[in-house]
Amino acid sequence: MEHMRPADIERESMKIIDKELAAQGIVLETETAAVVKRVIHTTADFDYVHNLRFTPQAVEKGVAALGGGVVVTDTNMALSGVSKPALARLGAAAHCFMAEPETAEQAKAAGTTRAAAAVLRAEAEFSNRAVMAVGNAPTALLRIADRMEAGWRPALVIGVPVGFVNVVESKERLWEICTRLGVPAIVALGRKGGSNVAAAICNALLYTATGLLDPSSRNERKEKA
Repeated sequence: MEHMRPADIERESMKIIDKELAAQGIVLETETAAVVKRVIHTTADFDYVHNLRFTPQAVEKGVAALGGGVVVTDTNMALSGVSKPALARLGAAAHCFMAEPETAEQAKAAGTTRAAAAVLRAEAEFSNRAVMAVGNAPTALLRIADRMEAGWRPALVIGVPVGFVNVVESKERLWEICTRLGVPAIVALGRKGGSNVAAAICNALLYTATGLLDPSSRNERKEKA
């Protein structure tokens, strides 16, 4: 077995993805290709070619929003996977409120989940600068949908929670509301998703924004997703 550097492994993986897409007769849209391919690279699951949905110009608007923007994740796992060097290049930041005592206190007082309480904190602290990346909690998507109907307009919503309970329904509701209200969104319809998928989408946008799609241009020791 040949030993390869991480950048070479990623580059070869992308070539394999391109080859398999071509064999299936699939041609990705130019705007969304980097996101779709990075999610496939992260999951080895070609179903995301069909599952991932994008509102008009979602990638373009997401890339623009990351300049000085804020990524808010619903898990610390997703937070750990988002490229910190790329964020730094853009003057952007990333946060997760889930494990903070204040979030737990607010959730208990309101009789809701920490994920839902964290959404309210993101709205209050970052308003329309927030790029919401949800890979685990359907209740976060439902709260985001409620707040958008009340007037909130996050910069981008990434809705990719994984699971069986309320997952499909929360994604469909989010998609309908984002489409109707014109809020940029990237959503993985169906049951599939996860924190790794949320981080992969964030990184595809970050790498696009910073010109770091080629792995050799990155610090390989720090890039995980």
